[in-house]
Amino acid sequence: MGPETPLRIAGPSDLATVTRLIGGFRDFLESDRPDNASLEVTVSELLEDRCTEFLLIGDPEVGFAQVRFRLSAWTGVEDGWLEDVFVDGSARGKGHGRTLVEAAVTRARSRGCRRIQLDANQDNREAVGLYESLGFLPVHNPAKWGDTPDLFYNLNLD
Repeated sequence: MGPETPLRIAGPSDLATVTRLIGGFRDFLESDRPDNASLEVTVSELLEDRCTEFLLIGDPEVGFAQVRFRLSAWTGVEDGWLEDVFVDGSARGKGHGRTLVEAAVTRARSRGCRRIQLDANQDNREAVGLYESLGFLPVHNPAKWGDTPDLFYNLNLD
């Protein structure tokens, strides 16, 4: 992948694109929920939410990252939450996932976030390797979160 690969923040006019990509992620996860009609309603709301950004990569778009921002009582500024990252199977192995995660970190920094967090299934070795290679540190506390395959990751931005 080179600098010619477009990366942008989605706007309300990208409803169909974001809905299609999230539907692709749902299908990748071998789930049948939410259905496309429900996704469209929710994505429409999220595209209008100032605390949510969808980063899109490619032309046509082949992947997305959903980043949520929330005020933290602990830091007094917003935290970033990397909710989802997905690249269509036909476009994997070209660095798009890395570009999306790096862009999410950049967006969090630009909003003054002191940290960005995410969770990932520990069996998803590619995602875990990507996050850890970018400096995300896993935090696992079975006493607090139970015995789950999900790992909680944190990246301090200070």
